[in-house]
Amino acid sequence: MNIAKPRAFGVAAAIALTLLVAACGRNKADERPPEPGDTAVARVDGHTVWASDVKREAVAQGLISEGEPLDIGSDLFRQRLDEVVDQKLLAAEALKQKLDKDPVAQRRLAAARERILGDMLVENVVEKAVNENAIRGLYAEQQKLSKRSEEIRARQILVGSQADAEAVKKLLSTGASFDALAMERSTDPATRFNGGDLGYFTVDVMPAAYAVALKDAQKGALVGPFQTEGGWAVLRVEDKRLEEPITLEAARPQIVRFLTYDQVRDLLEKLRGASKVEMLTSKPQDVPGAPQEPASAPPASLQPGPGNPPSDLDAAAPAAAPAKK
Repeated sequence: MNIAKPRAFGVAAAIALTLLVAACGRNKADERPPEPGDTAVARVDGHTVWASDVKREAVAQGLISEGEPLDIGSDLFRQRLDEVVDQKLLAAEALKQKLDKDPVAQRRLAAARERILGDMLVENVVEKAVNENAIRGLYAEQQKLSKRSEEIRARQILVGSQADAEAVKKLLSTGASFDALAMERSTDPATRFNGGDLGYFTVDVMPAAYAVALKDAQKGALVGPFQTEGGWAVLRVEDKRLEEPITLEAARPQIVRFLTYDQVRDLLEKLRGASKVEMLTSKPQDVPGAPQEPASAPPASLQPGPGNPPSDLDAAAPAAAPAKK
């Protein structure tokens, strides 16, 4: 299962890690595949670069997810391979110049080591907790709490005046073809050529006039005429049904994000509670009207965005989370 990391190392941390490993010395161990089935893809001064090294760099840069395959013949792989080679060359030259002995370098190496170890701890905790049983359990709880709205499928004919709309409704009530009248008289370019079909929708996404007109309408009923922004509308209700619940697979990314954030939050709360943390700087004074970020805001990779669209599950997941035992 692909689980988004709370944060990525980035190129700087990857270079720091290369320096850190290089500083420990080299031996024949780097000639053995670090992972089962690993492939040697380059050698730098006799030292092997493995496909897993390149993939790790791609993951660190957020270009692929953990567990996602990366074809060694792809342009993405070749680009990252060049970067890994460059990192190794830079690290080797830094060691020749004894930059690893510099106090500033040692502090940066120590900070990179802490970040890497922290990420590995988080990954281990999340991997154990965010499993199929937890995902299915949260999904089941969410389904119990969610409310399914009524969906309506309707057709419409939109005309310019109330008189025209009344004439259309009279023709429909005497058996005229809705499809033919929509094609002939409707001014709505989005629906006139498909028989006025609006598809399935919930009234909350429609303009207020539609919601009012359709409030108590039954299947098969002619509704209207009523005035809208585009003119006067006559509708026919084709069908009514409860909306389909979100599927497990569609909900899975949101569930994984919530469970991941939940585990990271609990881990940090536990560690802070068991440690003595003293803040030696004062809090900045609040500026009236300045936006405030919630203290519990999840890491950026867990927040809704272009790759992580918000959904009802995002909002309802905390309330639906299974009780901790």
